[in-house]
Amino acid sequence: MENMQTADISPLQIRLAKAALNLSNPALSAATGLHKNTINAAEKEGGSPSKSTLRSLRMFFEARGVIFVPANGGPEGVRFADPLKDNAPDIEGD
Repeated sequence: MENMQTADISPLQIRLAKAALNLSNPALSAATGLHKNTINAAEKEGGSPSKSTLRSLRMFFEARGVIFVPANGGPEGVRFADPLKDNAPDIEGD
């Protein structure tokens, strides 16, 4: 099974993650070091971005709280991590 850190993300998910973070391609390019044409190709349906491009984008978005939701019987998409749940103290056993 492929590691989630290196799993492919779809062009739709790239566009959704950009929108969720209110990022333009020039801003995403500056933040990731990827050329804006590389980003354009990655978010274009039918494009063929490299695994390293997808990995870089995924890691960038995930570091900012984006979670990639696979199709898994419904539409693929993105959502934000729940910061309260991720940082909640362990209170089991009280």
